[in-house]
Amino acid sequence: MSEGLLEQHIETWRQVVAENVALLRELGPSDWELPTDLPGWNVRYVAAHMAHLESDLAGNPQQQVQVPAAPHVIGLMGQYTEGGPLARADWTTDRIIEELETSAAKRHSDLQAMLPLDPKDTADGFAGLIGWNWGTLLSNRPVDQWMHQQDIRRATGRPGGLESRGAQHVLAVFTKSLSYVLGKKAGAPAGTSVAVDVTGANAVTLAAAVGDDGRGVLLPDAPVDPTVRISLDFEAFIILSGGRRAASQVDFKLDGDETLGRAILDNLAVTP
Repeated sequence: MSEGLLEQHIETWRQVVAENVALLRELGPSDWELPTDLPGWNVRYVAAHMAHLESDLAGNPQQQVQVPAAPHVIGLMGQYTEGGPLARADWTTDRIIEELETSAAKRHSDLQAMLPLDPKDTADGFAGLIGWNWGTLLSNRPVDQWMHQQDIRRATGRPGGLESRGAQHVLAVFTKSLSYVLGKKAGAPAGTSVAVDVTGANAVTLAAAVGDDGRGVLLPDAPVDPTVRISLDFEAFIILSGGRRAASQVDFKLDGDETLGRAILDNLAVTP
C-alpha cells in the first residue's frame, strides 16, 4: 500500500460522507425512526453512530454513558459502538447531521496536514488502541460510511449509490475476503474452486480456489468449470458480505455443488 492509495482512501471517504450528509438532510421525521438491518438500531442510531466515529477521530471530546446489556452489544468494541448513539439520544437530528459534517471536515483537514503517512504505522484514536494501522483505518472509513449509507437507503426506501466511488471501494475490499471465506470459513477442501458472478451495478466475476496447502487464494480469472458458481446482484453481495441479512433473505442462483455454495453464502459476512 502506498501513500497515493491512502490519499485515494481519504478522498473516497470524504465523498461518501458528503453523500451521507445530503441523504440525511432529505429524511423526514418518521424516516429517522425506521428500523434498519442492524439489530436494535433504527436510522437515527445509524446516523448518530456515523457522527460519533467521525467526531471521535477528529479529536472532539466524547460524553461517556452507561451502556446497558443487549444481545447485539458484544465486548468492549460493542459497548464503544453503542455508546455513541446513546450519548446522542436527546440530540436533534439537525445536530447529529451537523456533527457528522463538521467533524469530517476537521478530520479531513487534519489528515491532509499529516500526509504523507506510512500505511504500516499505528493509526490514531480508537483505531490505534485496537491495533489498526493507517492502511487498515483509512480503507475502513469509506467502507463503514458507505455501508451505513446503504443501511439508511434500504430502511427508508431510497435506493441509490450503488455505482459510486464508495461502492467500488467496498466491492474491492470485500473481494479480498473471498479466498478466506472459501478456504477457512466454509472449510472447502483442496482443489475446490468458486466463481461469483456479481451482476447489475459494478458487475464482475470473482474467483477463488483452495490450494494443496488448504489455503484459499484469489484467482485472476474464473475456472472454466468451478466447483460451484454463484450468481447474485451487487446489492445482495454487499448485504451478505456486510453481515446485514441471511442468505435466505436475498436472491441468488447456484450451479454445481449446492452444499458448498450455500456454505459460502452463509459465511460471506466479513464485517461485524
